[in-house]
Amino acid sequence: VQLQAFGGGLVRAGASLRLSCAASGRSINEYNMGWFRQAPGKEREFVAAISWSGESTIYEDSVRGRFTISKDNAENRILLQMNSLNSGDTAAYYCAADLNRLLRLRSQAGDYAYWGQGTLVTVSS
Repeated sequence: VQLQAFGGGLVRAGASLRLSCAASGRSINEYNMGWFRQAPGKEREFVAAISWSGESTIYEDSVRGRFTISKDNAENRILLQMNSLNSGDTAAYYCAADLNRLLRLRSQAGDYAYWGQGTLVTVSS
């Protein structure tokens, strides 16, 4: 599967953005999917994940209640709606696919086999 992320940009604190991750080559229903982010000089960190069925989601603590991950099966993509953005959300955001869809949702980058290129989100205060 090939993944491509879109939707990043420069926004003010408090604004919203929606990121998209388009999949090609395979159906996203074959994978659990996740979003990660990496700020300059920091490790890549988990943001959110959604199960292949769309029935389960998990979030990193700092984004829970502000970010929502979802699936768009018709377009074979996943979405990340980000509200109430703050400077701490500034990072390159990456989508990723976990082959082991029958396992519980995972938050370690090493568990994800396929990655898209990052899309940069910059939040100005």
